[in-house]
Amino acid sequence: MLSKNKKIDVIEKLLALCYEHNKDALFIMSLMHQYEERGSLSKKQLQGLLLKAHKIKEIPPHQIAAVEAIVLKMPTRDKTPVQKTTPAINEAQAQIIASLAQTDQILASYPAHKQVLLLKSKLTSNQPLSPQEQADLNKFVKILVKK
Repeated sequence: MLSKNKKIDVIEKLLALCYEHNKDALFIMSLMHQYEERGSLSKKQLQGLLLKAHKIKEIPPHQIAAVEAIVLKMPTRDKTPVQKTTPAINEAQAQIIASLAQTDQILASYPAHKQVLLLKSKLTSNQPLSPQEQADLNKFVKILVKK
């Protein structure tokens, strides 16, 4: 009878069965070495092991199914690069971008105005402005036009 701490290692059994079938298989030997060293295999390595095990007729299907269940539980890591999306520019933002020159005029009059500096940095880095920021910029432009 097995104690609670001892578990049946289906990966090790499948590796042993594949090794018994072909003792010269370098792929199986390298997987066995890595499994002994690290104690686990990656999802891709287990999938390769399953491909080899499916070709061997002497391996019982329940051994393969147990390892397939382990592979299905493992997370799939997606290494595709994240695509940077540019925000869509609506008409109001297009008008504000057109008024970037007007922010330069405001800064010519008030070079240390922190709010206008913040808005200009957002506009030059193509970040979308919040509705409050758009209203502030329109307000500053109106104040400048009145002068």
